[in-house]
Amino acid sequence: MSGSPLPGRRQRRSRVIERPQPVDFTAFHTMHRGAYVRWASLYLGSRADAEDAVDDAMLEMLGKWPTVLSKPEPAAYAWTIVKSRTKDAARARDRRQKVVTTAAFMAACLGETTDPIGELETSLAIQQAIEELPERQHDVFVLRYSLEYTAQETADLLGITEATVRSTIRDARRRLIAALDLD
Repeated sequence: MSGSPLPGRRQRRSRVIERPQPVDFTAFHTMHRGAYVRWASLYLGSRADAEDAVDDAMLEMLGKWPTVLSKPEPAAYAWTIVKSRTKDAARARDRRQKVVTTAAFMAACLGETTDPIGELETSLAIQQAIEELPERQHDVFVLRYSLEYTAQETADLLGITEATVRSTIRDARRRLIAALDLD
């Protein structure tokens, strides 16, 4: 885990690193866990819940590591496991899986604006339109714009090419423009 824990919180260690692991899994874990936790935190609204969900995913991957490596795109397969464990965590906590857009909400509510209600409505409409994107477009859009990963980082996390990230973003933008009636 990078950085120091928040005041009053104990620092958590991933449960995964406590088990013996193949070297390539250790490298994968080190490279991807932080991004996976950031992504899961958006959906679960809690870093601790996100860490638990990602650790569950990593333990599942560790248990079938040879299968993960045998896939044409191991990162893409790993991403599906992380998403599945995140959805399981949301269901277990009786939460609807939803991107938390606290920054947009706070900007609309607290920002200096002539029409805070209008901005809030727009923000909520944008959030709804993003949630209704097809799964791949949604994932790419959230990684690129909510979490601010580069196209290459997004590609690496999803196990796709950078060109696919760019074309997926173009398609998502077109769909959002149409959904928000911004033509």
